[in-house]
Amino acid sequence: MKLASRLDRIEPFYVMELAKAAAEMAAGPLCDPARGGRRMIRLNIGEPDFGAAPSVREAAAQAALGPTPYTDALGLPALREAISRWYAERHGLNVAPERIVVTAGASAGLQLACLALFERGDEVLMPDPCYPCNRHFVSATDATPRLLPTHAAGRFQLDVDQVRRAWTPATRGVLLASPSNPTGTSIAPEVLQDMAQAVAERGGALVVDEIYLPLSYDDRFGHTALALPNGLGDEVISVNSFSKYFGMTGWRLGWLVLPPALVPAVERLAQNFYICPSTLAQRAALSCFEPAALEEFERRRLTLRARRDYIVPALQSLGLHVPVPPDGAFYAWMDVSARHADSWQFAHDLLQRAQVALTPGRDFGVADPQRWMRLSFASAQADLEEAMARLREVLA
Repeated sequence: MKLASRLDRIEPFYVMELAKAAAEMAAGPLCDPARGGRRMIRLNIGEPDFGAAPSVREAAAQAALGPTPYTDALGLPALREAISRWYAERHGLNVAPERIVVTAGASAGLQLACLALFERGDEVLMPDPCYPCNRHFVSATDATPRLLPTHAAGRFQLDVDQVRRAWTPATRGVLLASPSNPTGTSIAPEVLQDMAQAVAERGGALVVDEIYLPLSYDDRFGHTALALPNGLGDEVISVNSFSKYFGMTGWRLGWLVLPPALVPAVERLAQNFYICPSTLAQRAALSCFEPAALEEFERRRLTLRARRDYIVPALQSLGLHVPVPPDGAFYAWMDVSARHADSWQFAHDLLQRAQVALTPGRDFGVADPQRWMRLSFASAQADLEEAMARLREVLA
């Protein structure tokens, strides 16, 4: 059987490869208390430990008692309206429900946006490091993701001069994330505005992954690209999700905010590829916007901020340098070169010696990936403290 050549451009998801290694070890003697082992601490996967809010679970249980037919391909009208109100209340923005497309997770949203915008022969500019699946969504359209190296001085985000220099006749747009996975850093508002202007002048598309935006810890950065002035925000393709801030990871529900002209194209793709997002998940998600649920999500955000304030100094004290403290999300992007020459091997060593799972840099780009490692502080505080104690013992 001959496989499609596009698979040659889709690399393994090394986060999951390491997760499999951690799971195998967790089932073996090193993690068997009966044989003197200790449990595996997983700081490699970006999944908040809170889970869905109680009201969301209750809403899902109630919805499951009744019919759950297909919804409109663009999502439940009531959910699109609730998301619109959320933008008004949180960001002071008037985002029409007609511009909002509910999707089967942010992943489906990114895929739909890329399929609507890019094709063979196109280039899409992206930062290095970046979330690997984002560039693979571009590759799946037969377009080419072009990674541009970033640095701590620029918060590991692209700047407008890079974009201008890199733009070619084949360039069709820029895809970035703010806050970013793996760095937890956001693009400065003035930089984003200049970039949006440069992209618009060249007739390109600006796609901004904002799934971690509600988990922002710094008022300077907690602003959606949809709020850019001079009409620039109206042309941004914004990707968002119920997974991170709202804690609905396995429910696979997200949304897009699109320029009005792009909605019919995305709707046609969604009708054919997905029929509709999960009806059950959509009905449950309506409860996310109730006042009590929003208060709970804000408490969780503050808990994650406190974990950040603990973990960054703890890593620095171990010689695992975090050059830019994360202003959002729940990741610390650390330079491990003072401790090991190869973060992939270092991650496997720490699995064996400390039973702590971290994510090496090779997933996220090609610019010195062996130097970098990502830690997720989405786990409980007790796990973070135990992990730091184990690393301190191993690295002493």
